[in-house]
Amino acid sequence: MLSSDEIKHFEDYGYLAKSNAFDPQEVIDPIIKEYEGVLDNLANILFKQGTITSTYESLEFGERVTSIYEESKQIHNQFFDFSLPQKGITKDTPFWAGPAVFNALVNPDLLDIVQSIVGTEIASNPVQHVRVKIPENRAPRDSEGNVMYGATPWHQDLGVVTEEADQTDMLTVWFPLMDTDEENGCLQVLPGSHTGEVMTHCPGAQGVQIPGVLLASDTARAIPLKKGDILLLNKKTIHSALPNMSSRIRWSFDLRYQPVGQPTGRNNFPEFVARSRSNPSTELRDATEWAHMWEATRNRLANEEDPSYNRWDPEHILCA
Repeated sequence: MLSSDEIKHFEDYGYLAKSNAFDPQEVIDPIIKEYEGVLDNLANILFKQGTITSTYESLEFGERVTSIYEESKQIHNQFFDFSLPQKGITKDTPFWAGPAVFNALVNPDLLDIVQSIVGTEIASNPVQHVRVKIPENRAPRDSEGNVMYGATPWHQDLGVVTEEADQTDMLTVWFPLMDTDEENGCLQVLPGSHTGEVMTHCPGAQGVQIPGVLLASDTARAIPLKKGDILLLNKKTIHSALPNMSSRIRWSFDLRYQPVGQPTGRNNFPEFVARSRSNPSTELRDATEWAHMWEATRNRLANEEDPSYNRWDPEHILCA
């Protein structure tokens, strides 16, 4: 669990980088193996469609996914994600809720660290993603020449959920599946920015973002991490991701936890009890059941109008 000094650093600055948070061979290597199968499936689908001329099966994961994205001129991250998109869900919308991913969400070492901040009754918040970012010089671009899935703009994690979660004690746990640095797009934070309010966010090509006129980003601190390290973020800490200017992918998990019973800010998606010291029988430990929860959510939302998750007005004066 976190030391008192580490907890104080998190409380004072709104973030904490924790080295060797868990065994990467136990947590990350099975995820990589699992995603190799997901990529196989994607490659075969695109090849049969004629979207790509090769499945690139001889390449390692990073170069293979880069080659597939590059040739297809599209981003296919939804095949890997363990969440659903905010709109346009159909019964065929792809996602991946595999056992290795689930085991990472409930890893005891990780939950010990989360418990230091959130307490003993921990819910897994469904605002969670895997992010595979290929090198920007090979990435697909939109009609205006912008990288389709590039650098993440400055934002607060509270800014991407609905107002009902404003009082939720939400904790972000971010970790790479391979070493990250400033060249391949590690995160950067504004230390101490969590003490302010939820700032205005504006819709953008890479997601909602805080207008530059509200930021003093000259205080930004980049946070390189090794495989097995994690970054903890307060829900109001302003942060972003640098562009991937390297020749390798940047691959990461973005998880959120909170006390059981508090609003998630995305109540149409399934949460679950990851740890309960008071009532252990409520803990979810069945990866198949977790996958079924997401399948049921997809099937339900495919037959409903898209819910509204965005609290921000694109016509706001700061968004012009």
